Amino acid sequence: MGGGVRALMRRKQVDSERARPAGSGHQLRKELSVAQLITIGVGSTIGAGVYVLVGTVAREHSGPALTLSFLIAGIAAALSAFCYAELASRCPSAGSAYHYSYICVGEGVAWLIGWALILEYTIGGSAVARGISPNLALFFGGPDSLPWILARHEIPWLYVVVDPCAAFLVFLVTGLLCVGIKESSFVQGVVTVLNCFVMLFVIIAGSYIGFQTGWVGYKVAGGFFPFGANGMLAGSATVFFAYIGFDSVASTAEEVKNPQRDLPLGIATALSICCSLYMLVSVVIVGLVPYFAMDPDTPISSAFARHGMHWAMYLVTTGAVLALCSTLMGSILPQPRILMAMARDGLLPSFFSDVHKTTQVPVKSTIVTGICAASLAFFMDVSQLAGMVSVGTLLAFTIVAVSILILRYVPPDEVPLPSSLQASFRLSHGNDEEKLRDTLGDEDHGEGASEISDVLVESIKDPLIEKQLYASKLDETKRRKTAACSIASVCIGVLVLTTSASVTFLPFLVRCFICAFGGLLLLTGLGVLCWIDQDDGRHSFGHSGGFICPFVPLLPVMCILINTYLLINLGGGTWMRVGVWLVMGVFVYIFYGRTHSSLTDVVYVPVAEANEIYGSSSASEFVA
Repeated sequence: MGGGVRALMRRKQVDSERARPAGSGHQLRKELSVAQLITIGVGSTIGAGVYVLVGTVAREHSGPALTLSFLIAGIAAALSAFCYAELASRCPSAGSAYHYSYICVGEGVAWLIGWALILEYTIGGSAVARGISPNLALFFGGPDSLPWILARHEIPWLYVVVDPCAAFLVFLVTGLLCVGIKESSFVQGVVTVLNCFVMLFVIIAGSYIGFQTGWVGYKVAGGFFPFGANGMLAGSATVFFAYIGFDSVASTAEEVKNPQRDLPLGIATALSICCSLYMLVSVVIVGLVPYFAMDPDTPISSAFARHGMHWAMYLVTTGAVLALCSTLMGSILPQPRILMAMARDGLLPSFFSDVHKTTQVPVKSTIVTGICAASLAFFMDVSQLAGMVSVGTLLAFTIVAVSILILRYVPPDEVPLPSSLQASFRLSHGNDEEKLRDTLGDEDHGEGASEISDVLVESIKDPLIEKQLYASKLDETKRRKTAACSIASVCIGVLVLTTSASVTFLPFLVRCFICAFGGLLLLTGLGVLCWIDQDDGRHSFGHSGGFICPFVPLLPVMCILINTYLLINLGGGTWMRVGVWLVMGVFVYIFYGRTHSSLTDVVYVPVAEANEIYGSSSASEFVA
């Protein structure tokens, strides 16, 4: 039992590639620059949802205040982006949130995050692929007008509607990703730029029409907030999921030329572009048509059609298809890298960690990902499973924020030493003891050496020095325990507060009492974290010189609160389906990952000693 708990809590080191032997065949090619990261981020984030969300959220929640809903959701997404930016620049390795949680939290949590992300990207890619064929059909005359070989067909007696077009597109994207990261990012960049041009057309042409007609959408009787502030906030919670996708940038960290500079810049710029486009499109469309008269399915096309621009439907549909294709690439791109990272750590078979010698991408993992996503897209209507995509993303956002708190207040002070270097560790300890005996206990070196050893012994045995060293160590231990308890208090408080605020079957007074208790835990933990000092080890943790997340601990705590609230409100059906997948993951970990983990036979040593051992090992290899 104790061994099982220790397995769940074991953590790997930041520079995990340092523990891998050179030429192990697991290295990815560094090809990506800031511009390519921006196109990956924007292309993965701006899907066809923006062409539909504008109408749905405006009609049901926000009204003309839709722009503010997008702004608030963008700010909430930026909280997670700040956390991602620091961890990506400090720990630039494949795996994204799985990698960060393995370093900061532990193997058990990292496994669940990685397992949830596998589900997210598989279902996300399948759902996006199934959404392309109905839009393509509009170019052939309307719904169900695609050529027979690409059209949807119902299999008799099975009540299954297959979608060959979706499966074909998934295989096409999979083949492109196998060619190389540089080539696939170029194609995604072209598609993303074309989609942005369509959105710019909507903004410019819509603004011209708005100024000609007097912006009738803002002159409705209900005013700017027809549903009140609560409606605007409810709209923010809905459109928040339109910002999911920038985390794909972090998954490519190992393939970035200058990760300390380019990753934070790519994440921030991509999110800023998405937020700006969302807000500008919503400003225009809400102003062209009163919110209650919007078409919930095709709000942008119908808005132009109202003003005689029926041909704009084809341009908007083109933008939707381009957005879906770009998002499909962004959905399939990260998963092979997460599979590769988990296989590197021994939690999955080594088959997934193989990197092609020529293209230097995880081709085997990419092909497996493509086959699974294409099969789902071909046989299943995954629209009912779309909520499961949000679970993986929000869990990743939450654990990344928790990792920032751990990094700042209780960073790992010990790192695992692989079995290949444990002999060096024992040798260095033996040499240190021998040197100490030679210095303090050898009386064969004359009277001078004896006097020096006497002085050293006296200084070491000086009660004042011993007391100061012990007090300093005790204070640091106490600070780390206080910080760890405070982080736990924040997490428990957030969970209690959001759960009690979301359930409706409890009496009102009981809900208020539980909310007050959760809020007290949250504020107490936050207050203590603000009061105590952050750990000095944070300055040397990982790669220095990158982005530093501001306003810690307030910003990560706000991020945890928002993401947990959204997780709680995803619905019981979604959580039941995700629960089945996570239980399957637990069994896979128990029967395979736990025993095959690369940390099974490691010895944990202080960071300073580990650096010395790695340095001496590198020097000996260089001399050899």
